[in-house]
Amino acid sequence: MASSAMSDQLQGMVAAVTGAGRGIGRGIALVLASRGPAVSVSDIDSEAAASVAGEIEAAGGRAVASEVDVTDVGSIQTWADSTISELGKIDICVPNAGVIGAAKFNERKDYNSDDWRLTWGINVQGMVNTTDVIAPHMKERRSGKIVNIASHGGRAPRGVAEPGRGTVQIPYAVSKAAAIQFTHLLAIELGQYNINVNAVCPGRLWTPMWEAIALNHKALNPDLAELSAKEIFDRNIKATMPLGREQTPEDIGKAVAFLASEDAAQITGQALNVNGGAILN
Repeated sequence: MASSAMSDQLQGMVAAVTGAGRGIGRGIALVLASRGPAVSVSDIDSEAAASVAGEIEAAGGRAVASEVDVTDVGSIQTWADSTISELGKIDICVPNAGVIGAAKFNERKDYNSDDWRLTWGINVQGMVNTTDVIAPHMKERRSGKIVNIASHGGRAPRGVAEPGRGTVQIPYAVSKAAAIQFTHLLAIELGQYNINVNAVCPGRLWTPMWEAIALNHKALNPDLAELSAKEIFDRNIKATMPLGREQTPEDIGKAVAFLASEDAAQITGQALNVNGGAILN
């Protein structure tokens, strides 16, 4: 499947990706697989994980699929052990699993306790759980690349908290800010073991998560009543992104592949925006 110089760097590697059954996680898994690594595809939805693994294998790659709950350390440990058993090792760890909020998020103006519980439990503790399980394997081998998936919403409040919009996205933004800080701290800790730790901060992608956000905007703003969720999304892109176009899961996958490659050997503790210039750092 691989053809580029970066692909040559990634050949023979094994990548483990959480939340890889759809959206950004699927894009990451497919891009990585296209550049050489075998991919251990995990998701809370076992059928979705199996579907993505099937796509990879149909394209000539190697993949295994697992049902994993990132809030359960035991579930992650079983997945990591089976990945190492089946594929031999884990070179690249991508804690991607994430949520925007609790049930009926798109129908509410303000956050509730379930929003805080879920966003922290999955977006932050799930990331910590995943790296806690996989890092010892990398430390033993004195080699590894960890690429956390955060969000540019964790960098700045623009587009998340605005007058009249309500507070429903605040737990998500706070969780992603924590993910970025965790990336910084983990990079300091694991650098002595030749492990690079970075994060990718996606901007706005048309995924089920952003469709829910658009529907939330529509519910809170009467002037958007005649627009579809996709039209609201497109208008947001044009208003906020200098490049004037949305990102795709494949765009995020390409950034992950770069950070996992030897071209990024001297990059650690960084959070890379892939957001069309919407938020600048």
